[in-house]
Formats: sequence, C-alpha cells, structure tokens
Amino acid sequence: MRLLIVEDSPAMAASIARGLARHSYAVDVAHSGGEALELLFVNQYDLVVLDIGLPDLSGLEVCRRLRAEGSKVLVLILTARDAIADRVKGLDAGADDYLSKPFSFDELVARVRALLRRGSVTVPPRLEVGNLVLDTGRQQATRSGSLIDLTVKEYALLEYFTRNAGRVIGREEISEHVWNERFDPLSNLIEVYVARLRKKLGGPPLLRTRRGAGYLFGPAQADEENSC
Repeated sequence: MRLLIVEDSPAMAASIARGLARHSYAVDVAHSGGEALELLFVNQYDLVVLDIGLPDLSGLEVCRRLRAEGSKVLVLILTARDAIADRVKGLDAGADDYLSKPFSFDELVARVRALLRRGSVTVPPRLEVGNLVLDTGRQQATRSGSLIDLTVKEYALLEYFTRNAGRVIGREEISEHVWNERFDPLSNLIEVYVARLRKKLGGPPLLRTRRGAGYLFGPAQADEENSC
C-alpha cells in the first residue's frame, strides 16, 4: 500500500517514512501543503499521514481541498494540538482519524493498519485466498500451514494481490500502490518480484499472467487456461 507523509520537519518525516517502510508500505514524503497537493493530484495514494502545522497551507486546508475535489483518500492527521476543539476541526475538515504528538510509533502503525482495513470496503486482518493465509498484523504469509519467507517488498506485493484477488491488476496499478515515486516505469522490477513470488508460493499456481493486461491472483477456475 502506498502512503504519503506530509510533515514539515525533515527529521520527523524521515523517521516516520523509515518506520512505515519497515512495515512493507511504499512511502513518499512532502514537507508543505502545496507540495502535498501536487503529489496527491498526480499519484494514487491509499492513505495520507498529514501534519496540521505546515509552513504554507495548514493540514486542515489540505484536507478540505482534497475533499472538495472529491478525493476519498484516507487521511490521518498528526498534530501537537490535543484539544477537543482541534480534533473536531480536523474531523470536520474530512480527516478519517486523529493522532496527537508526541505519539507512540506502534500506535501510529496500528491506526494506519486499521484505516487501511476499513477503507471503502472493510478488509479483515486475516486474508485468505485458497490455501494461502495472510496475517496483516504480523505481516506473515502461510500456505497450507507452512510459513513463507518473504522480504518486505515481496510481502507488500503479495498483500496487494491478495486484497485484489479475482481481478486483473495492471502493471501501472501495481507501481502506483506498491512502489513510491522513485519507481522507474521502464524497469523490469515488477516482473522480477512477480517471479520471486511465484517461486516462493509454489504450486498449484495462484499468480497468473494475463498477457497484455496484467496479473490475476487466485486459484485457477476449472475452465481457465493457466499461463505464466
């Protein structure tokens, strides 16, 4: 899943980004409201961690503009303000959740996970596709009860496939949600990771290619022609 961190403190933004990246999220960073809006209107993010105290536009104004444009991206507001009135303003501006500074990083991650599970359609913490089970809290995958050894990025890609099982997912969509803005669209990185996942998942195949369209994840139907 792809997140945007909007925080004017470079040190704080870098710390949050590093921590979330260790939890398998693709992360971009903006240090002002204007920069955040530019990124949000160009890229597809699953969630925004948004500081209120920004040097140009406030986080509240960024949130209001997003909602005015019809954006449904999930917004978690971070601020040093902890008065009830400030929380109400944030939620009224369109935020989905609110976390006051200083905060526990574990709580931040838990709130991010909870919001992403909720999204527009509730997603359970345990995802199952055939005999594959993903525990999104522990970020572990098992197949037929056997633990699959995955890198952070392999897990992120597998979780995205699992969340979207049963529909064809194109390369551009994968790059938008599993990689950050530094991803080179001309590279073969996605194909490399797909090949790694196929090998680690073993058989029968769960991940198949629809030539010219993308990838389909899930058990093959009886009348479906498998492809590599």
